[in-house]
Amino acid sequence: MEYKDYYKTLGVERTASQDDIKRAYRKLARKYHPDINKDPGAEDQFKELGEAYEVLKDPEKRAAYDQLGSQWQRGQDFEPPPDWEQQRGFSGDGGFSHMGGMGGMGAGDFSDFFESLFGQGGFRGAGGFQQGGFRSRGEDQHAKIQIDLEDAYAGATRQITLRQQRVDEQGQVVNTPRTLNVKIPKGIKPGQNIRLAGQGSPGMGGGPSGDLYLEIEFKPHRHFHLDGKDLFLELPLTPWEAALGTKVQIPTPTGKVDLKIPAGSQSGRKLRLKGRGLPGSPGGDLYAELSIHTPPAHDEAAAELYRKLAEAAPYNPRRHLEA
Repeated sequence: MEYKDYYKTLGVERTASQDDIKRAYRKLARKYHPDINKDPGAEDQFKELGEAYEVLKDPEKRAAYDQLGSQWQRGQDFEPPPDWEQQRGFSGDGGFSHMGGMGGMGAGDFSDFFESLFGQGGFRGAGGFQQGGFRSRGEDQHAKIQIDLEDAYAGATRQITLRQQRVDEQGQVVNTPRTLNVKIPKGIKPGQNIRLAGQGSPGMGGGPSGDLYLEIEFKPHRHFHLDGKDLFLELPLTPWEAALGTKVQIPTPTGKVDLKIPAGSQSGRKLRLKGRGLPGSPGGDLYAELSIHTPPAHDEAAAELYRKLAEAAPYNPRRHLEA
């Protein structure tokens, strides 16, 4: 089936206002009206104009047409989605009316393309829907939100503000702010989605709203970085702490804990705290990665201490390079 570009038929942009569409239709309808224009093909052109106007002048039908049209690729035959027959929900035998006072159109005057989308019934007046007529489920919407790492440990409820698209009275798509309270489940990971049923785009003709899917991202954390379910913390130590061993207090997303540093530890060593990563079944672990920081010899007294240490405990860390 050939896809009909109703905007091209009326010579308007897809962003045209309802007033622009009305003016374009009236101008062209006068030009091609069969009572005025006796040229061959004028009557067919007039019917094409009437069909295009029947759709684009009504915000709900225009929105449905735009939704399907966005899925069509030039050069391909157009077919409505398999579930479109159920979504549109036409019922009754409502008649077709005169098109803006410029001439009448009966049910047989509409193309197969039009009837495949809107059927032959369910109209009133100049194109409005009868009660119980056209129904379409709203589109699902997707957005990304950032949460704190700590929210994934205990769960939380957070207030978010999103920009939502809707169709205004002129049939134009506009963005409006929307605030929601979102429950963050314990153990959620980056990349997972929270589904909010019925919070997507509103349906048309009384149809159900779509769903809203929120993809989770974690805000950068000042202490930790995440790898899967495991957390990593860089833990600075002094040379004597690493050499002699000690016990230090470190942060975790659920509070501070004591960590034992084995004597003779080197930079890069990882100490595991089992079960301190992201919660789950199984949960992750927390790894403290040791990093030895050498105090600067900022005065002569400090420099003298380093010289005495070098004499008392000679050590060559480059021995393997000399072999």
